[in-house]
Amino acid sequence: MANPKSIEARQSYIDRDPFHGFHIDDNSILGKLEGRHPCPKCGKSRKFFCYTCYVPISELEGVLPVVKLPIKIDIIKHKHEIDGKSTAGHAAILARDDVSIYTYPDIPDYSTENVVLIFPSQHAISISQLVDKENYDSIINSNNLTLEELPRGVNRSTLMKTALKCNKAITVNNSNNLPISKAIFIDSTWNQSKGIYKDDRIRKIPCVVIQNRISQFWRHQKGSPRWYLATIEAIHQFLIELHLHSWGLNPQYKGIYNCFTENVLNECENLHRNEANSYNGQYDNLLYFFKHMYDLIHAYYDHDNLYAYKRRLM
Repeated sequence: MANPKSIEARQSYIDRDPFHGFHIDDNSILGKLEGRHPCPKCGKSRKFFCYTCYVPISELEGVLPVVKLPIKIDIIKHKHEIDGKSTAGHAAILARDDVSIYTYPDIPDYSTENVVLIFPSQHAISISQLVDKENYDSIINSNNLTLEELPRGVNRSTLMKTALKCNKAITVNNSNNLPISKAIFIDSTWNQSKGIYKDDRIRKIPCVVIQNRISQFWRHQKGSPRWYLATIEAIHQFLIELHLHSWGLNPQYKGIYNCFTENVLNECENLHRNEANSYNGQYDNLLYFFKHMYDLIHAYYDHDNLYAYKRRLM
């Protein structure tokens, strides 16, 4: 597959089939379900799952894929985030044993946990740097330092426009002992997330930033660029990066081309491992509902006419 040279041309090529190479189960059953169905717990009318109780409707019980994650995930929702439009529930349904959702300001006490916040603070470290740490204390110490100088005009607090540079080549940790047990995601608009981050309970948690990835989310946020990801996309990206740096990348896995910029992809060969636990789509089913909704919307609307996909790439 030839890679177009310009960023715009490359993204246009990816947009033709944005889930190419991902290992996502057949979701045609979702298209066959008619109408809405009562939630098995609260009885409210739902389409595929209840976004209040986080359980699937009875017709999908035992049918949906189950995704097992290497760490626990907590999602902190802004109280004004519309449940029916949020993708946070996708993770809670598809990885029910590993994902919990809380509505801010009602959040757990994280002071005794080895936890990181996925948020582009001024002191955030990359996942390659995270995995390289020997223990949680070293992560905390790293977040007290400014780890690199950003290019003029690039502010990490408004999300990365360029990939974080590492002092050494990308490597695989080859360890089952991760320095963290949980990652936290904020489910809100960018402006709302900055408000949540000001909370001292959240602000003291060390931050990690994911690599730049172009979103396929159809929900438009005025003034935001296309690298502002939907919550489920951000979780998927984080888990892929965590897995790559811990256990490597299966050379046959093609979904990787949709997850990174071309500059980062050029370094991914360093991550290739022909081993059973190397990444080969283990978390791709987190996009099970996301892909269905994307396909449904694109069956009715032309991609190029949707405002969400007209946002700037750089």
